[in-house]
Amino acid sequence: MSTTIALIAHESQREPLVQFIQDHQIALSRYQFVAPERTAQYLLQGTGLEVEVLSSFQRGGDLELAARILQGDEIAALIFLLDPGLPLQAPEIQTLIRACNLHNVPFATNLATATALLSGLTRHRTAHLIFNPVSGTGNPQQDLVLIRQLLEPHIHLKVCFTTPDVGAEQLARQAIEAEPDLVIASGGDGTVSAVAGAVIGTDVPLAVIPRGTANAFCMALGIPGTIRGACNTIIAGVTRIVDAARCNDHPMILLAGIGYEAETISKADRETKQRWGPLAYVMAGLQQLDEQTLFETEIEIDGTTSRVRSGAVTVANAAPPTSILAQGLGQVIPDDGQLEVMMFVSTQNQKLNKMRAIAGMVELFGSALLKTGTQRDNMIGLRARRVKIKTEPAQKVVLDGEIIGTTPLEIECIPKGLKIIAPATLPNLASPEDMEDESEQLMGSSNG
Repeated sequence: MSTTIALIAHESQREPLVQFIQDHQIALSRYQFVAPERTAQYLLQGTGLEVEVLSSFQRGGDLELAARILQGDEIAALIFLLDPGLPLQAPEIQTLIRACNLHNVPFATNLATATALLSGLTRHRTAHLIFNPVSGTGNPQQDLVLIRQLLEPHIHLKVCFTTPDVGAEQLARQAIEAEPDLVIASGGDGTVSAVAGAVIGTDVPLAVIPRGTANAFCMALGIPGTIRGACNTIIAGVTRIVDAARCNDHPMILLAGIGYEAETISKADRETKQRWGPLAYVMAGLQQLDEQTLFETEIEIDGTTSRVRSGAVTVANAAPPTSILAQGLGQVIPDDGQLEVMMFVSTQNQKLNKMRAIAGMVELFGSALLKTGTQRDNMIGLRARRVKIKTEPAQKVVLDGEIIGTTPLEIECIPKGLKIIAPATLPNLASPEDMEDESEQLMGSSNG
């Protein structure tokens, strides 16, 4: 289906057309536009809207547009705001009416029909909303009412609730079979990851309405953290393609943490998160610094194996600055085809040095904000496509916010494996310099 809308207005209707564009800018943001010269100039001055410019009607612009309509798949709709005082028998109007009638192209002639036309176009999209009613600390009933109010004027919405017996991934697989235009995950990072497990590798985009405690995936990709903001992003309908990964046959869209991070997550139980929100992770993390012991780590990168003594290992596909242990390289790039691996190592003590660990975390947070790598003798960082990790003794593993078991684990990046609905500009986009493989640097450091 075409995504181009033709816009025309008689002189007396140009200001109402500008107001119409401003009132519906979110819904219109997924479309391209074409207009005759005078209307295009007025729209550019009044709204800044980028418009493909046709000739004026005096120079055959009506015939150019009619020809585009007659091609059958060029124009999705025509909005021509007519001056009610002018006759409908004008040749240019009759030409466009005939072209639209021949190819069944919607034609609006006033603000009321333009609004109805736009609503009909946006409602061509269908979506399955996978809704986790126990996520986060808000009121799920109120959240769902707001989501419906915001989305249903624009999208045909089918709501599917997760239950203890039917999980998000199962619901998402059932949704994919119905061939919707998109699947929406509403819950925490665990819910989003589970839905992504069904969506990865398909042509169906994933949209997210965050309602969890951390909402790290949304933060990593610049998706607004509020229900209203996330719904506006979905209405805009801009599709982006990012990497995904598999970890021990589980989907991974964020990161896997071994040791310190996994123990921290396990301490922040649902009751604590309900009471304290994101602060629950900070409290659990400070407690874990006193308890975390080091463990022997064997890591295999591209067939080369190294061994270190570590207190924490993080393998990230995407991560916001608040995922501190993933930030040693300065950026976690969501579309570079690689995983970011960080290890916190020690050759002397059996336990982490608490003050040194806190100082390291502060430095890592600064690295994320400045997008510059950090160099500390107790940190090793690299990028790789595939990673295998064993530990002695076995360590807990947290994957996208959920404990999934213990080591060993194997993680492989799936380049460009996930379509998402996200803002027009993604944070931390890949550049050729970012994609340089740093495996040899790691192996030299860890074996030395």
